[in-house]
Amino acid sequence: MSSFVPPPALSEASVLAVSDLCKSYGETVAVDGVTFEVGRSEIVGLLGPNGAGKTTTIDMILGVLEPSSGTVHIEGIDVARHRSRAVEHTNFAAVYAPLPGNLTVSQNLRIFGLLYGVKGLSERIREVSAQFALDRFLNVKCGLLSSGEQTRLGLAKAMLNRPALLLLDEPTASLDPAVAQDIRAKIREFAAEGSGGVLWTSHNMYEVEDVCDRVLFLLNGRILLQGDPRVLPREYGAKSLEDLFISLAREPLPWGGV
Repeated sequence: MSSFVPPPALSEASVLAVSDLCKSYGETVAVDGVTFEVGRSEIVGLLGPNGAGKTTTIDMILGVLEPSSGTVHIEGIDVARHRSRAVEHTNFAAVYAPLPGNLTVSQNLRIFGLLYGVKGLSERIREVSAQFALDRFLNVKCGLLSSGEQTRLGLAKAMLNRPALLLLDEPTASLDPAVAQDIRAKIREFAAEGSGGVLWTSHNMYEVEDVCDRVLFLLNGRILLQGDPRVLPREYGAKSLEDLFISLAREPLPWGGV
């Protein structure tokens, strides 16, 4: 098995730069010295079993959870010092965070567009509605939408402000394969445009191999290894990315990570 290769030095050109990020609750350490970056046009997978620290990391990136130590910069802006400015360049979607069900699709998009200060909002709503096939649902209350339709709406909301950093926490969980494939294609299109990067968490290793340019394996709040999801299994003697994931979750690498 290869020796651990530490992450590269953070680049000023990154849309996201996370440095030595830590979060503790008393004596319990949830995130322990995490350092990584997301480049422009890059889709990075943040992988790990439940309780590894993925969602805690995302919450600190969004500024909704204060780190115990470490820094987060989005487009060079320190989230701790200038959260409002940093959030202008960021957006988020997750299937466990649906939009208010008592509001229509149009009302939700308009409210979030106003919160993000989106210019030409009416035209932008038409654009994302067409992009995510929501045109015929604009006057439908979100609580009446199917899970796939709600996921598409969440992503439309996340695209409204043309974010430099798109955070996706299990974006295709519980979706049927056809809808999940369509969502993955739209995220790849977003990254290919060249203006933003994506941080993506998932337990679906097929999806990760299909979408991500690079993955980070997180366990007990620490990054154990990182690299190309199509190459890593061979480097560590595993048959597939899923086998590598299971091996790491059950028995961490002998050098104990970073």
